Amino acid sequence: MAMRGSLVIGLNTDLDHHLADEIREVIDEVVEERGIRSIIFDFSKVTFMDSSGIGLIMGRYKKMHRTGRIAIVSPCRNVERILQISGLYKIVTVFGELGEAIESCEVHDDQICAGGGRNNAKY
Repeated sequence: MAMRGSLVIGLNTDLDHHLADEIREVIDEVVEERGIRSIIFDFSKVTFMDSSGIGLIMGRYKKMHRTGRIAIVSPCRNVERILQISGLYKIVTVFGELGEAIESCEVHDDQICAGGGRNNAKY
């Protein structure tokens, strides 16, 4: 779902190598076609993520960090630990609720958010 320059990726299952490649292709295509500036990953239904999930997020960060931002919503404890260990918490913003992430990305749509200030903020 794209909202005002933001793309919300709602995952209804675990994020592993089978799903990561498919999602990567879709995200990259939509970002390019629609000029998306923010990608919001809704992890509220994800209970497991492997290294390909880390690669998916890191790759989108590398593509977006100069012109946009990456946000993650509601990771469970297991996924949160993976995000911390991998260092992704240092480069993405984490929110407790999807609405907060959408609002923040819309409000700050014209700002670059790549490693300072608001990153690693949990609401």
